[in-house]
Amino acid sequence: MRKTMLIGSLAALALPFVAQSQESEPPRPYIYATYHYCDSAAQDDVDGVVDKVWAPIYDKAVEDGTLSGWGWYAHHTGGKWRRLSYYISPTLDGLFAAQESVGEKLDEAMGDDRSFGEACRSHDDYIWQITAGSNIDDGPAGKVALSVYLQCKMSGEERVDELVRTVYAPIYDSFIGDGKARSWGWLSHVVGGKYRRAITMTADDVPTLLKTRAAIIEAISAKDTSTEFSDICYSHSDYIWDIGH
Repeated sequence: MRKTMLIGSLAALALPFVAQSQESEPPRPYIYATYHYCDSAAQDDVDGVVDKVWAPIYDKAVEDGTLSGWGWYAHHTGGKWRRLSYYISPTLDGLFAAQESVGEKLDEAMGDDRSFGEACRSHDDYIWQITAGSNIDDGPAGKVALSVYLQCKMSGEERVDELVRTVYAPIYDSFIGDGKARSWGWLSHVVGGKYRRAITMTADDVPTLLKTRAAIIEAISAKDTSTEFSDICYSHSDYIWDIGH
């Protein structure tokens, strides 16, 4: 079964997250995420390429253990990124090995077809590490995702991570279930651009996603830590994604 991150849920989030244990440190997988700038008139054609060409290759990579997950998100609401592709590995070495091996197979399968590159001419790459989140090993994380990309002071990032693990994680976990969120995750920056942290959440539809987000924000505000959080992570960009794979 292909596992979907809550990204992207960040996935993205997907996007997959291993539930945190009080008895031992949980595995913290890595995500290679590519945020594509695409021609809106041609982006649906790119989705077709992913369905027909990319998906079988990535599914096989998950099946044979090369990757632990992958995904493809389509822009619903937000900034200039139009598509998000990502894949997941338990280690950085595995992430870069997959970049080579899976990339070669994609190049071979695409052949002389330049439709993807012509439609999506530029992109931003990030490597994230999953440092907290819900357990979505049992299946897809939802049909839509909300990703909040945060600019943070590097000197305060450890404190923000601590707040998420100790204060925010129980709140997010309490909003997982039918009619609420399907998954959530907290991502830390390894390589990439200006965003240092990302929080992701998935749900079955956009109204549920936004209603749950509002309830979580209200619960977090009652903890009297939101000011400290916002002092460290001082700016953000929100995206809503349709989860394609």
